[in-house]
Amino acid sequence: MNGASREALAAARERLDALTDSTSVDAARLADELAAVTALLHREVSLRRVLTDPAQSGEAKAELVGRILGGQVGTTTVDLVSGLVRSRWSQPRDLVDALEQLADVADLTAAQQSATLDDVEDELFRFGRIVASNTELRSALTDRAAGGQAKGALLSSLLGGRAKVTTERLVTRLVTAPRGRSLEGGLESLSKLAAERRDRMVAVVTSAVPLSDPQKRRLGAALAKLYGRPMHLNLDVDPGVLGGIRVQVGDEIINGSIADRLEDAARRLAS
Repeated sequence: MNGASREALAAARERLDALTDSTSVDAARLADELAAVTALLHREVSLRRVLTDPAQSGEAKAELVGRILGGQVGTTTVDLVSGLVRSRWSQPRDLVDALEQLADVADLTAAQQSATLDDVEDELFRFGRIVASNTELRSALTDRAAGGQAKGALLSSLLGGRAKVTTERLVTRLVTAPRGRSLEGGLESLSKLAAERRDRMVAVVTSAVPLSDPQKRRLGAALAKLYGRPMHLNLDVDPGVLGGIRVQVGDEIINGSIADRLEDAARRLAS
């Protein structure tokens, strides 16, 4: 998003945080309702255009939201969506993307409130690694000919009882209603949103052997000092790095593996 849409989403995130700070708001239920509104506006293109039409007053669009959603979802959801349509959006699709992100954030907030957010972050990362290494599973989860119900059943068999409820909800929503997102891209976005809940950056750490707890603590502290922000480590083991570690933070890669040093030496010899 850019311009007006980015500002509108930032304001909506602030309203969502304020709402979920209240113990009277059920964040998981709010996530479900926001996801339902996302699906509605994804299907109803004409409605989406009306609700983002700059020629219409914000109040008129908010009243329309009240008429459509009133009695279908809770008042908290109606108020939040009403605030969204009062804002200006660069393009109609941005409103739906914003709703989708708010639903994800609400679910992650529920995990944070139940002290399971760290587990959810780790499970999202591990599930992404499983999908990346299993082409058959990825094909089954991204097959356009397969219905959402079948994909949901498959995920339930894979994650049910083995992952946190929030992880299963987020992954199921991504797989059954991707809205043009790739599975890998969607999982990466969810991981980033999870990290943001604690104002942390995410470092993907690949090592030849599992790191010990003291090593993880030292690495986390060093990266936090380097980047000036708390750091969450997503750990992966790959014997191909031949010792040492490889760290990726956003688009930046810190190579410390023997394999990387050998490749660098070979390039220098070749030149």
